[in-house]
Amino acid sequence: MDPIAQAYQHRPLSIKLWPLSQSTRLMLVERLTKNLTSPSIFSRKYGLLSKEEAEEDAKQIEDIAFATANQDFEKELDGDGSSSVKIYARESSKLMLEVLKRGPRVKEDGELVPEKASATGKTFFDISGGPRAFIDGEEAAELLKPLIGPNTYTKICFSNRSFGLDAAHVAEPILKSIKDQLKEVDLSDFIAGRPEADALEVITIFSSALEGCDLRFLNLSINALGEKGVRAFRSLLKSQNNLEELYLMNDGISEEAAKAISELIPSTEKLRVLRFHNNMTGDEGAIAISEIVKHSLALEDFQCSSTRVGSDGGIALAEALGACMHLKTLDLRDNMFGVEAGVALSKVIPAFADLTEIYLSYLNLEDDGAETLANALKESAPLLEILDMSGNDITAKSVPSLAACISSKQFLTKRNLSENELKDEGAILISKAVGGHGQLNELDLSTNLMTWSGARLLAETVVQRAGFKLLNINSNFISDEGIDELKNIFKNSPDMLGPLEDNDPDGEDIDDEAEEDADHVELESKLTGLEI
Repeated sequence: MDPIAQAYQHRPLSIKLWPLSQSTRLMLVERLTKNLTSPSIFSRKYGLLSKEEAEEDAKQIEDIAFATANQDFEKELDGDGSSSVKIYARESSKLMLEVLKRGPRVKEDGELVPEKASATGKTFFDISGGPRAFIDGEEAAELLKPLIGPNTYTKICFSNRSFGLDAAHVAEPILKSIKDQLKEVDLSDFIAGRPEADALEVITIFSSALEGCDLRFLNLSINALGEKGVRAFRSLLKSQNNLEELYLMNDGISEEAAKAISELIPSTEKLRVLRFHNNMTGDEGAIAISEIVKHSLALEDFQCSSTRVGSDGGIALAEALGACMHLKTLDLRDNMFGVEAGVALSKVIPAFADLTEIYLSYLNLEDDGAETLANALKESAPLLEILDMSGNDITAKSVPSLAACISSKQFLTKRNLSENELKDEGAILISKAVGGHGQLNELDLSTNLMTWSGARLLAETVVQRAGFKLLNINSNFISDEGIDELKNIFKNSPDMLGPLEDNDPDGEDIDDEAEEDADHVELESKLTGLEI
């Protein structure tokens, strides 16, 4: 028997959720396009995207989300892919929010134009459209023709095309001829599928060709760089003194690679955006990154998520962030910070007067870390719009602090406390905080050991609120009768209630009776004294 067939004969039957079918991916692109072109609080503030621009953005969002999730799947090929699906959904949502907050792209004369018009205009040259593909020297010569001779391009995007050595040699003299006018360079995902030796040589060619250009924006994401790849970009990185945005996501940035980045970039005093995501940075790598952060006094947007950073690295990053007094967006989710790093972060929170978004999910904060951070946020960050503390083993003990924080933030629009252990007692306190809140329109308390009692209070509170958009209380212990009643409560606004199919009506958590009574008395006293 053929050995492959024999192997499959003995393999147990299982359902694989990943990779996704092409039809599923296209469906997400359609949904993203619809969301990006629908009127919202973001469109009122930042402008509404055209259909053409939204379609282009939706395709890029889906591509990046798929690549990110696929990297996770490749680490655990024996899994069913459920983790990758969650990452795919989470990344898509995050990137869509970024586009909504960016708004339509603007030409230099102030006229709003679709992305396609920008890409074929005089300042932005983009070859990233279409499916990911290898390009050879002949195709590169044809694609890069518009860059030959006098032109006014200041932004180039070579993402989504994998350059081989022959294509890189074609690009080299062209890049050298325009490097003095370039301000933005996107080289994300431009060596995919190439052997390591070839990929490093391609990087070196591009780096040498662009050495000395005075960039404001540089994107090197999705290139599996590692330390060798970072050092292959040495010529380019060493010549940058005025960078304002640097993206190094899905790059395999290890401890050594992080140290190389810190060593090679000569100045970050003008850096406004610094994003690491889904790397292998670890504690020592985070300490190296913290050296960059502490000298980035203009930093407004910092992301160091899914980077395997523990307590020591988290403390180092927190202390470094204390110098970043202009921070608006902070994303540290999916690391292993623990309570001590959470406490360290709470000490610098008061410095962030302009903070609008903070993502602290899956950091092992527990009650002590969550309470300390909630108390710090309550007294600072008056403009906060999004607060995410999901997946932190938070119990009802911390909810008085969390509820008080919610009520103090009059611009807060989204609060995520999913995958904790708030139970009904926590839901009672949260519902009281939400009831008096002006702007909150999304609340996520899914997977919180909640029964019908807590769910009903939340439902009755938010259903009456003008402008409220979504309550997610899925994956709790709500009875079938309770689910029917919830649907009845939201019968006039069904879109406000998230899915409920993952609730377990038989999964009620039964504590020791004496302990439960004691907890109930304690929480009742907290509820009585809580000022919201």
